[in-house]
Amino acid sequence: MAERVVVTGGSGKLGRACVRDLVEHGYDVVNLDREPSPDDLAPFTKVDLTDYGQVVEALTRIDDRYSGVDAVVHLAAIPAPGLQANSTTFRNNVLSTYNVFAAARLAGIANIVWASSETVLGLPFETPPPYLPVDEEYAPRPESTYSLVKTMEETMVEQFCRWEPSLNATGLRFSNVMYVEDYAAFPAFNDDPSLRQWNLWSYIDARDGALAIRLGLQREGTGKEVFVIASPDTVMTTPTPDLVKDHYPELELKRPVVGHETLLSIEKARRLLGYDPRHSWRHHV
Repeated sequence: MAERVVVTGGSGKLGRACVRDLVEHGYDVVNLDREPSPDDLAPFTKVDLTDYGQVVEALTRIDDRYSGVDAVVHLAAIPAPGLQANSTTFRNNVLSTYNVFAAARLAGIANIVWASSETVLGLPFETPPPYLPVDEEYAPRPESTYSLVKTMEETMVEQFCRWEPSLNATGLRFSNVMYVEDYAAFPAFNDDPSLRQWNLWSYIDARDGALAIRLGLQREGTGKEVFVIASPDTVMTTPTPDLVKDHYPELELKRPVVGHETLLSIEKARRLLGYDPRHSWRHHV
């Protein structure tokens, strides 16, 4: 029998790519969201994740749909700062994530991949990071309510793993998610590098984001691990060493950067997940 994976937020930008990838790789996928996906690739159940009772039901049994869940991919959230009032973003996102992890614990689900964010690294980088390329080694530096919640989620998950030593929880600090149709705008970024300096000129192709999720579901071991997930290159045609020299000349380089290499280090994800991103905007423009 195929492994059943519930994807919260499966109708969203990254969620749709995730559902497609998992279905194509033989998983039995269920989409939990407030609105159905236009792709219609997996059964949909409307769920308000801020309602704990609904989440418990959704992770245990939905009548004639399914009974029992093997793993959860938690992507649902207000997806960026400023889209709603700060208090609304805080309440929705932190409560949804708590409910997912608490309901999964009740249901005996021991494999969860959830969306953290590049924002915990200190975005927007108006205050420069401590070094380049940035990685998972320095403490989170949230600069918005959205990022504050993502930081709190990472701390909360650590405690869930302490409570449940069998829990395998993989947090993916996704960069700015892009579809192929978004790439037409990329060449113009080179005219004004400041437009994308806020996240060190990084992005993630949605298909590679979905790959990282699938690799996270396959991660062996227990406990919490977080990974930066970005595309291997920047959004710029200007070489990365020139961007560093022009915009962050005072920063320590932990290692040399070459070509158009990303400044959001994906070395940990390569090493521990086997993450090997395959897509670049340069293939489409």
